[in-house]
Amino acid sequence: MINRTLVRTKVLLTLFAYYQNEGKTKFTAEKELMRSFSDTYSLYFLLLDFVNELTTLAQQKIDDAQERAQAMHTDFNANPRFVQNRFARQLFENRTLRHYLEDQKLSWDAAHDAVENVYRQLIDSDFYKDYMSSTETSYEADKAVWRKIFTYLLADSEQMENAFDELEVTLDASGWAADMNVILSYVVKTIKRFREENGADQPLLEMFDSEDEVDFAKKLLRLTIEHSDEYEQLIADALKNWDADRIAFMDKLILKTSLAEIFGFPSIAVEITMNEYLDLAHEYSTESSPQFINGVLDQIIRRAKAENRLLKAVPMN
Repeated sequence: MINRTLVRTKVLLTLFAYYQNEGKTKFTAEKELMRSFSDTYSLYFLLLDFVNELTTLAQQKIDDAQERAQAMHTDFNANPRFVQNRFARQLFENRTLRHYLEDQKLSWDAAHDAVENVYRQLIDSDFYKDYMSSTETSYEADKAVWRKIFTYLLADSEQMENAFDELEVTLDASGWAADMNVILSYVVKTIKRFREENGADQPLLEMFDSEDEVDFAKKLLRLTIEHSDEYEQLIADALKNWDADRIAFMDKLILKTSLAEIFGFPSIAVEITMNEYLDLAHEYSTESSPQFINGVLDQIIRRAKAENRLLKAVPMN
């Protein structure tokens, strides 16, 4: 699940915290990095459990309406399709999900208002109305409505971001609001992979795509810290008429981390590294940062190539 793009983000944010606290060591930084991966994986399971939370709320709404109708001696005929969704039932019974939630003590108790808000949006949505009125009652249709909920109602939701801010405090996690949209894409990927015949044993995503990602994360963090002074000098040399101390802290950190990858991982193409860290600059630094960082890296790479200090092919303009 956690790929190199997400690893780079986590390493950068861990380094940011590391340099803001002079008392930290690279060993504590590595521990915090691995904790951040664990928190991200917990977010994945918590979002999967949102299926159960929303289904449970929908059932409660039906029960409440039936009680009111009974008290008023009126008829009430509920449409049970959503609460009987076969995918939702299968996910609720998933053994891996249930064990993880219980072991990590994860729940939506502190974010009930967010669940209510999504439910109100859901029943007003056209795709929900189409689903409830459709004559098609297939397992694939049951999966499709949940893909749409995660794609259209939860993605870029300010209400959900606020909910995860509260959940972070309650459940002692970090980075959930920032990671939400990325992890939502993994939830949608998981839904697509579900097969009804797998029942409660349907596999969920592993924390990492491979063990290589763990090694990459630890090495990238370590190299950035251990060679910080060296990378500082490379940056200063590339800034002919610019005071290195005037560089924004995040820009310098992005430069150092990208240099650790460029010089420390010969198998990764330079253009891939540059594109990844320019995206991080767009996300975490100023509007002018990507262009600035691109120019500095270009100068350093050209000089390193000319001095035969870069042991991989570098495209030249």
